[in-house]
Amino acid sequence: MYKVKTLNAISPVYETVLNMEDYAFDAYAENPDAIMVRSANMHEMDIPESVQCVARAGAGVNNIPLDKLAERGVVVFNSPGANANAVKELVITGMLLASRKVVDGVEWCKTLSGKGAEVEKLVEKGKSQFVGPELQGKTLGVVGLGAIGVLVANAGVALGMDVLGYDPYISVEHAWKLSRAVRHSDSLDEVLKTSDYLTVHVPLIDATRGMIGAQALSKMKPSAALLNFARGGLVDARAAMDALKAGLLRAYVTDFPSDELIGAPGVLCIPHLGASTPESEDNCVRMVSRQVDDYLRWGSIVHSVNYPDCPLGRCTEPRIAMLHKNVPNVIGSVTQLIAGEGHNIDNMINKSRGADAYTVVELDAQPSQALMDKLAALDTTYRVRLILP
Repeated sequence: MYKVKTLNAISPVYETVLNMEDYAFDAYAENPDAIMVRSANMHEMDIPESVQCVARAGAGVNNIPLDKLAERGVVVFNSPGANANAVKELVITGMLLASRKVVDGVEWCKTLSGKGAEVEKLVEKGKSQFVGPELQGKTLGVVGLGAIGVLVANAGVALGMDVLGYDPYISVEHAWKLSRAVRHSDSLDEVLKTSDYLTVHVPLIDATRGMIGAQALSKMKPSAALLNFARGGLVDARAAMDALKAGLLRAYVTDFPSDELIGAPGVLCIPHLGASTPESEDNCVRMVSRQVDDYLRWGSIVHSVNYPDCPLGRCTEPRIAMLHKNVPNVIGSVTQLIAGEGHNIDNMINKSRGADAYTVVELDAQPSQALMDKLAALDTTYRVRLILP
C-alpha cells in the first residue's frame, strides 16, 4: 500500500487513474511514500525520510525546494501542459479586458441602477467613454513558446492577429504544434518594440526574475498592453506602474495581484485564476498520478523538474534504481560492487541533470540485502531501492 499525503484540496480524479487497492490518499498521512501538492509552500516543511517523490499538480514549482529534495533523492514531478488550455483562455480574456474597457463599463453600469426609463438613453450617451480597439490586425508578442505559449500564439492567429513569437529554447515538440502563421523572432527587443499586446510565458528562475523591468518597458509602444499569466516575479511591478503613470504603457493585466498593484491606474488584477477550471485541475491530477504510479512501481521518471527524465517500462528483471551525485567513477563503483556479488548486468541506464544523476541497473537475479546496503553506503548515493517484477 502506497501512502500519498495531500497538501491542498486535490481532485479525486486520481481514483480513475490508479488502482486504489494499492493507494491511500490522506492529508494527514504519516511517513508517506509521496506528496501531492498544488500551491502549498513546502520550503519550510519538515518532509519525512519516507517520501520518495513530490508531485506538483500544476506547472510552477517555486513553492517546492527542488535542490534540497534532489540531494535527498526525492524526485519532483510537475504537470506541464495540463492546464495550458485554461491559461490560454484567460490570456485571451485578459487581452479583451485590456482593449475594450469592459471592467470600467460594467462598473459604470452599476451607477445607473434606479434610473428607470432613463437607463437606455444614459447608456447610449455614456458608452463612448469605453471605446477600445479590436484585437484583429494587431500584433501579439508571445515570449516563451512552451505548452501555454504555443496555444496562445495559435489562438492569436485564429483571432486575426499578427503573432510574433520569441523562444530561443523552443522544443521540437512545441515547434511542430506552432502555427506556420506565427513569425519567429530571434530578438526579444524586436518583440518588445513591435507588440501591441505582449504576453509572457516563461518559468520563474533567477535568469527570468524581473525580465520585464524598466529597460524592457522603455522599448514597448506607449499604446501596448502587457499581460502576465505566468509568474508574478517575471514583471517588475513598480516599473510597470511607473510606465503606466508616465504614459509609456497603456495597460497591465496580471493574474498575480499584490498590495501595490491592486487599484493602481491602468492595472487589472485577476485573482490567480489561470488554472482555476475543473477541467484543468483534473488534467493536472491525472497526469501527476500516472507519474507517481510509474515511479513508485517501476522507477520511471517523466516530467521531473529536479532529475533527468528516464522513461521506463515495467520491469521483467530485478531493477536497482539509484539517485546519486553526478561525479566521476560512480558507475565504476556500482558495477564493481555488483560484480563482486557475482551478478551479471543485463541492462543499465545512466542519466544526469546538473549536479545529480539517476542510474538504473537490471540484473540477472535478485541482489542480496548486503549488496543493497553497500550501494546505499557509497558517499555519492542519495537513495537506492530495489524494484522487483
